[in-house]
Amino acid sequence: MSTAYVVTAAVTAAANTLSGVAAITRFAPVMRTLRPALQKAGVPESWLVFPIGIPKAAGALGLALGLLGVPLIGTAAAAGLILYFVCALYTHLRVYDFAPQFYLAIVFLGLAVATLALDPTLVLNTANSATL
Repeated sequence: MSTAYVVTAAVTAAANTLSGVAAITRFAPVMRTLRPALQKAGVPESWLVFPIGIPKAAGALGLALGLLGVPLIGTAAAAGLILYFVCALYTHLRVYDFAPQFYLAIVFLGLAVATLALDPTLVLNTANSATL
């Protein structure tokens, strides 16, 4: 595993853990800006546990498992987080909501894309394929 992948996956896992736990627990400082964004997007606050908080926490757990030696779980987690944040961005865009959460979702999407792009499971080993 490259250092770039380990650092990127660890940062992505940590960010999604914090974000998922903040959503599930309705962390008050986060809710000050999140509640109006949810209302504008037409998303009920009851969705903070699922389908908002739990998928982020599950993605973080999957990335951690990937770092601990279960590579395909890490790959699937990164792909799942990409899908999650693409859907989140679409939800904001469809109602023209450019709240701070919109820009934060762009950052989280970038982290997930970088994690998947650096994933050693997906990297072709050109040195071995040249000898075939």
